[in-house]
Amino acid sequence: MGELKALLPWAGKTLLEHQVDALSSAGLSPIIVVLGHQADRLLPLVAPKPGVQTVRNPDYRQGKTTSLKAGLRTLQGTWADTASPEEDALLVLNVDQPRSQATILRVLDLYVDGSQTTLITIPTYEGKGGHPVVLSTSLMSELVEVSEESLGLLKVVRRHEGETQRVDLGTAEVLLDLNTTEDYQKALETFGSP
Repeated sequence: MGELKALLPWAGKTLLEHQVDALSSAGLSPIIVVLGHQADRLLPLVAPKPGVQTVRNPDYRQGKTTSLKAGLRTLQGTWADTASPEEDALLVLNVDQPRSQATILRVLDLYVDGSQTTLITIPTYEGKGGHPVVLSTSLMSELVEVSEESLGLLKVVRRHEGETQRVDLGTAEVLLDLNTTEDYQKALETFGSP
């Protein structure tokens, strides 16, 4: 991208603030924000927000899986065995994948509705898998073992393909992934200006 993605303007805020606010307004708690590159610049944007915990990932240069594992280590042991489906949900979302509160809530509702038979819910659009992904906390021990070499989260999803529901939400928003300036500009044109 050539600049810090988390600080890009989105819906009148930075991408980081938008993402945290969307998760918070969807009722998620705790919200674990894993900071790596330029963490000191980003921390003031999220640290004062209620329900938000920040974690620094000193290994962020080694790939996204190190951030996933840093966040999971913060969460380990916080769920009781008798957790309800809502409490059992673990939602994973990257800062460069902006999602609305409505999309987050739809994916969570689908997870809860299918939680008797599925461990993972993946939103799709026109046959392509998107985000946010919601997983059962029963997968935590597998998730903390992911690595870049083993394809990260994808390996866990493949291992539990029979217990994964994929649901077309009818919106390309679930596919947004702002990796390049072109991706960002196209997303702004499609989903509104900052």
